Amino acid sequence: MKKRQLGRSDIEISDLTLGCMSLGTDVQQGRKMVDYALDKGINHLDTADLYNFGENEKIVGEAIKQRRSDVVVTTKVGNHFNEKNPDEGWFWDPSKKYIHEATRASLRRLNTDYLDVCMLHGGTLEDPIDETIEAFEELKKDGLIRAYGISSIRPNVFREFAQRSSIDVLMTQYSLLDRRPEESLLPLAEENQISVVARGPLAKGLLSNKAAQVLDKKGTEGYLDYTYSELKSLYYELEQALPENTLQQLAMYYVANHPAITSTVFGASSLEQLEQNMAVHQTINEITDAAYPILQQLTKASQYQQHR
Repeated sequence: MKKRQLGRSDIEISDLTLGCMSLGTDVQQGRKMVDYALDKGINHLDTADLYNFGENEKIVGEAIKQRRSDVVVTTKVGNHFNEKNPDEGWFWDPSKKYIHEATRASLRRLNTDYLDVCMLHGGTLEDPIDETIEAFEELKKDGLIRAYGISSIRPNVFREFAQRSSIDVLMTQYSLLDRRPEESLLPLAEENQISVVARGPLAKGLLSNKAAQVLDKKGTEGYLDYTYSELKSLYYELEQALPENTLQQLAMYYVANHPAITSTVFGASSLEQLEQNMAVHQTINEITDAAYPILQQLTKASQYQQHR
């Protein structure tokens, strides 16, 4: 599996990232899935403190404790919750004080001395952005994190961090059905040597090999600016134009083929699903370059309507 530099940092991550949110709560199952991913060449695991209110980080920590040096671990902070009483809910807190507290709490749950990457899990223009940046810079200086970034779909927020900080990575939603990042996020990231880790490449299953079933079950109201009927028509058009490739292959290929994308995140809730997703990823290099303009022609070059 290819590895690529993360921003300007000395970190290299695999071009496929295992999103750990769906690992479940069984430690042994989580370890099996993580071991399989690592053995197949994935070295980047993505979690967040908010996933199961810290429980997901504990699962990941248990899964990697014998292989810490093989793994690049990313977690996210900024959603303030009470670990002892998660039923209280959570609220947005990008303050310097909380970023420090939350990062240290993540280190404890992951049972590690350092985080490879720590991301702000959201963000608005109303945040104390300079204070947030200062917190991450201090954590980096203290050796608690190696690099930092932001997880966001807001161009205006990302623009501020790109201009005012030394972030190395942006995580954002990007797929054939959500090409909004192409307008501003991806060019801005390239311009500033910020890596992009793309989540949601299968658009909640609407671009998976079970897309027809997912569409009839969850997509009757459409997806973003696609109606139900437009999605059905798109499936047919893609099948006619590129019959040698499955929908999931095309979806993974399209995202990975953009020069701003360093890695693509996918989740899995079972070892079988993990194996299937990785098998699809291994075949996308066989797709010819001629497919890319066809995919662009058949899908919408949408733009963000808010937070521009």
